[in-house]
Amino acid sequence: MGDQGFLKQKPGFSTIAIHVGQDPEKWKSAAVVPPIVTSTTFKQPAPAEHKGFEYGRSGNPTRNTLEECLAALDGGKYGLTFASGLGATTTLISLLNKGDHLVSSDDIYGGTNRLFRKVAERFGIETTFVDFTNLELLEKSFKKNTKMIWIETPTNPLLKVADIAAIVKIAKGYDENIITVVDNTFLTSYLQQPLQHGADVVMYSLTKYMNGHSDVIMGAAVLNNSDLEKRLRFLQNAMGIVPSPMDCYLVNRSLKTLALRMEQHKKSSLVIANWMLKHQRIAEVMHPGLPSHPQHDIAKKQMTGHSGVFSFKHSGGLKESKKFLSSLKVFTLAESLGGYESLAELPSLMTHASVPQEQRAELGITDSLIRLSVGLEDVDDLIADLEQAIKLAFE
Repeated sequence: MGDQGFLKQKPGFSTIAIHVGQDPEKWKSAAVVPPIVTSTTFKQPAPAEHKGFEYGRSGNPTRNTLEECLAALDGGKYGLTFASGLGATTTLISLLNKGDHLVSSDDIYGGTNRLFRKVAERFGIETTFVDFTNLELLEKSFKKNTKMIWIETPTNPLLKVADIAAIVKIAKGYDENIITVVDNTFLTSYLQQPLQHGADVVMYSLTKYMNGHSDVIMGAAVLNNSDLEKRLRFLQNAMGIVPSPMDCYLVNRSLKTLALRMEQHKKSSLVIANWMLKHQRIAEVMHPGLPSHPQHDIAKKQMTGHSGVFSFKHSGGLKESKKFLSSLKVFTLAESLGGYESLAELPSLMTHASVPQEQRAELGITDSLIRLSVGLEDVDDLIADLEQAIKLAFE
């Protein structure tokens, strides 16, 4: 399959993932695998004089190792980690003040939508949800008090692809101080690097592909601007939304196999998407790697491939969706995505249930829309499982 028509992958990614921030000389023991430092406090030679660490919330050697590696993988200068993806989002929107305006992708993770509507709004931050595939609509959404653009691409769960460079150009043209953030959770730094397309900040739920083992909740932000980094570092400490050393160790470990895992997710999901295109019970397949995808050309110019997560619509309704999902044997019916195991879920009742019903209807998040996260199992077994479940759903 090669590069599937996408950008060619730059060499050296796995070398960075394995070596940056991992120098054994950092530790007196010269441990090749960075140790897990669990201490919450650190000895000071004199009052208010420390050797780089004073209190675990403010900094931790294991966390620093992960943050350094994450920054390098995105081609960024600074990396910050948080207790969850939503923790990272909370910190980023805390850069804003009462009376500020945020423009967000209309189709985004349900938890992000809920945070903007139910929490940020209470603190006087207004959000306008816009279809970022319509640049004219985007231009009309700016206000004098617009301070941040929140781009999720591909979107969740409809897999719409936003042109990062074009959106950043429009935003900076309106006001160069607008902060542009890209949620890159679906693709990771292996398949897309938003900073290279002009974004100010790239944000992750590390819970998903970056960790890839469904055993850690964590978020991250990577950026180049030193002033913005200082502001975020202050908020990370002041708000205390930090991850544990053990979780940092686990994500750092997982990054070492990220390239290998993403290659397999990429290949398997496209095989399944192409199989679905020919199935009589499948009405629509939403996979950016397919030429039939509305933003396929945009995807090819800013991505090096697509991951294992995509959605499809079948020809039935809620009854068929429930029967299909309950009949799966290899896929697991569960929320989340990006692990080694294959998952399937119904966004209308699960991950996006918190999105207002009228907004779901407007977006097209119907009861026949199912989101898959294609794992690392044998692809023939996954197709066989989908086939038998579809057959049972439409008996």
